[in-house]
Amino acid sequence: MEHTTGLVLAQLDVGKKTGETTCFQSLLDTVADPAGMVVTSDAVHTQREHAGYLLGRRAHYIAIVKGNQKKLRKQLTSLPWKDIPLQGRTRGTGHGRSEIRRVKVATVNNLLFPGACQAVQVKRRRTDRKTGRTTITTVYAVTSLTTDQANPAQLAQLIRDHWKTEALHHVRDTTFAEDASQLRTGNAPRAMATWRNLAVGALRLNGIKNIAAGLRRNARDARRSLELLGLA
Repeated sequence: MEHTTGLVLAQLDVGKKTGETTCFQSLLDTVADPAGMVVTSDAVHTQREHAGYLLGRRAHYIAIVKGNQKKLRKQLTSLPWKDIPLQGRTRGTGHGRSEIRRVKVATVNNLLFPGACQAVQVKRRRTDRKTGRTTITTVYAVTSLTTDQANPAQLAQLIRDHWKTEALHHVRDTTFAEDASQLRTGNAPRAMATWRNLAVGALRLNGIKNIAAGLRRNARDARRSLELLGLA
């Protein structure tokens, strides 16, 4: 999914006996020329093989580091973050909570990860606006982008924008009831996922942020859907 527009550029079935990690390179092989692109992904894809693949295609990565890369995470947590000044602070609200995000970035050259040039620490302080309960989460990441290619604010934004993928899955589940679908055979699940992505993308390209409201509006007049797709 492309960060700026929120459009799905490619999708691939994950076999029943395989996992997402086995499809990473196959999926990106469908992208004609990723050179210069910055690829973000969930922590499960923080794999040395994936990083090497991206570097080989002249693309960049931002990789979230969690427990599946214990040695790398230990390296990141042991960096002298207390001595590194705060390099960014943003505030936001949404989903019934307020959030303050603080970012620190360190230049590195000896991490156990191919091509890593910078390490990132993001601290998220979230407060539930109903209960007043506050939680603090620290997220670590590594990137192949140099300091000349991305500053702390840009890195923080790229990490935050990755979660638009989760937002898309949320829309597909809650608005289209995808998880409750009874279509499970052949190409039907993938075809329906494609149609849902197309519907969401078409609405977003036309400036519609509330997908459910956009679907209801178009359902009241069939001509509106044709106009939305440029077919009227």
